[in-house]
Amino acid sequence: MSQGSAAPIPAGRPARADARRNYDRILVAAEAAIARHGAEASLEEIARHAGVGSATLHRHFPSRQALLEAVFRDKVESLCAGARRLAAELDPGPALIAWLRAVGVHAASNRGLATSLLRGAHDSDSTWGDTCHTMILNAGGELLEGARQARAIRSDVAITDLLKLVNAISLATEREPDGAAEADRLLTLAINGVQPGPMAEG
Repeated sequence: MSQGSAAPIPAGRPARADARRNYDRILVAAEAAIARHGAEASLEEIARHAGVGSATLHRHFPSRQALLEAVFRDKVESLCAGARRLAAELDPGPALIAWLRAVGVHAASNRGLATSLLRGAHDSDSTWGDTCHTMILNAGGELLEGARQARAIRSDVAITDLLKLVNAISLATEREPDGAAEADRLLTLAINGVQPGPMAEG
């Protein structure tokens, strides 16, 4: 295999070996800190545990949102792949509902993910290509359009409405001992309000 055929470096990941090592150490430290403290984890603590200076951290991740994007990108890509799989396996209405539940469970189980997605709605930084929020928005939008065409969901519901509900519920439950289950229960109540039928009209 020639040097030119080496595996591509993920978007945003530096090419130099020493810079890549620092980048990877920062990500590992950030994942641990965010799991403990959520999206507001101390950047100084992250840099210290990564064994780098604050300037190095900010050189790789110029904003807190950029760091959150990098930490959660794999999980968001998995959720987007799940949306495509559900669209192929289920009818449009159940596919959308199953995916919203999956987003809710992921967000409640991974502290900081819901905050990252909400902040991403207002972040215009394109360093990482599509933001996690844009990726989720596009994946959910395709499912919603299918559900609309099947008349499985109210026509006045937007994907941004649904994602705000999911993220708000996830934020409210991410610190609870059984946050994922509680998020799913509350999301079920919310879903009943966006489906057509007597419950939505009452």
